Amino acid sequence: MTSSAKIKSIRRHLLFLIAGGVSLIQIIGISFIAMTFVDNAQQNIELETLYSADTIAGQSISYLEANDHDGLHDLLLDVKNIPYISYIHIYRLQNNSEDIEFFTSYNRDENYPAIPDKISEIDKLATTNYTESFLELIIPIKQQKLYGYLYIQSSTEQVKEVIQKTIIIAAAVFTISLCFTLLIVIRIHRMITVPIKSLIGTVQDISQHKNYTLRCQDMPYQELDILSRNLNIMLNRTSKHITKQDNAEQQILKLNHELEDKVSQRTEALKESNQELLSTLEKLHQFQGQLVESEKMASLGDMVAGVAHEVNTPIGLGVTASTLLSDRLNVIKEAFENKTLKSSQLKKFLNEGQENVAIVYRNLNRAADLISSFKRVAVDQSSEQDRTFNVKELINEVFLTLAPQIKQKPFELELNCPSDLVIISKPGPINQILINLIVNSIIHGFEGRDDGVISITVMNLSGQLHINYRDNGSGVSQSIKGKIFDPFITTKRGAGGSGLGLHLVYNLVTQALGGSIQFESEINRGVSFDIHFPVVKSAS
Repeated sequence: MTSSAKIKSIRRHLLFLIAGGVSLIQIIGISFIAMTFVDNAQQNIELETLYSADTIAGQSISYLEANDHDGLHDLLLDVKNIPYISYIHIYRLQNNSEDIEFFTSYNRDENYPAIPDKISEIDKLATTNYTESFLELIIPIKQQKLYGYLYIQSSTEQVKEVIQKTIIIAAAVFTISLCFTLLIVIRIHRMITVPIKSLIGTVQDISQHKNYTLRCQDMPYQELDILSRNLNIMLNRTSKHITKQDNAEQQILKLNHELEDKVSQRTEALKESNQELLSTLEKLHQFQGQLVESEKMASLGDMVAGVAHEVNTPIGLGVTASTLLSDRLNVIKEAFENKTLKSSQLKKFLNEGQENVAIVYRNLNRAADLISSFKRVAVDQSSEQDRTFNVKELINEVFLTLAPQIKQKPFELELNCPSDLVIISKPGPINQILINLIVNSIIHGFEGRDDGVISITVMNLSGQLHINYRDNGSGVSQSIKGKIFDPFITTKRGAGGSGLGLHLVYNLVTQALGGSIQFESEINRGVSFDIHFPVVKSAS
């Protein structure tokens, strides 16, 4: 059944289609005409300005040759008869020089201050320059040779008046046309919807009262009359079909009663069996969930122990250095109080003190980095909220957190990831995935081996983050290769292995991150995990 939210009115469609189409055509036509008027007005003012400039420039040559400032100024006063010219400057070339100097000017309104000369803008104003209120132009004054330059500024008020008049006329024409269009739409609407409403009323009456003896009236329009006749034919057939259906339903009811009795008996038996199965499955899911959480906490506990052991070393060195510094300070203090302190002794104390303070600072800073990295990894593991982070920095923090477990072993970690790859995703599941894969390689892949390489390659392609995890360990046997992601599958049964590590990795990739993971392995050639999941690449 069509949703009521998708049903639309014919009246609204007619109004939008006809009025919208006519309005669009009017807007395009009026806009074209208005733009033509405005362009013509701009071209006229520009041509008139250029003509006036050429005329004044030609008349100015004799005054420039005679160095007659007053005569040229009186000539420019005649420009008052041209209403659109606001300012004129005359510049001339100095004798036997290419230097340009101001000669005289014209200011239409003496109440307005004169504008500064435009000598520095001669090249820039060689073509007409439009601003909000005026246009300006500089042309050369020459006749066989160059005498100088003429700057002219004209007001564009005439263009603004044309634009205002054009807008008023266009709005009036558009309003009248729109009103006329609406009247046509209303007339068409009445012609179509009145007979349609009659059909609708008949059909609704039949639907509400289930009275299939009612028939539709004849319609004034051919298309609607054909619809009315076909509806009447359908009603006749429906009435006959209902009669047959009532008879068939009586027989079906008898059969249904018999079947219901048999089904109810078997349903009761199935309910008892299903209840027992559901109870068993619920207990299994609870047990599996507890084991997965235990696996997470166990890996976090291993990191806590490793980081705690790693932090002890720089803190111990810092304590030793600070104790030594304290002893040296007591000696210096005693010598100072006894007035036996020597400059050499003080210099030695300062040098040693500087070294000890540097040792304390380096080791405390190292401990702080370890704790900060562990804190970020731990927080990410306990949170599945999206945030913006640098992928390479996130993986390096995982490496730093696992450093206590790897440092004493001859294994290498290789990371190939762009330094500027910043994404928005869930860092917690990514941390947990990498930790489980690395720990799995150390425990299973490199068991009994004197060397090993773990390689992680990260790429962002088409909105998907691709992580390829690879080691060159002993690989996975064919017997468990097909069920490597199943829960409780392990080769360390009875030796501390829970079989939930890769099962947890699979769930994190497919559920928490909404991605997929593929696995490949060959005996004595290591394993390869291809992980990809959708991410949003951050612009920062």
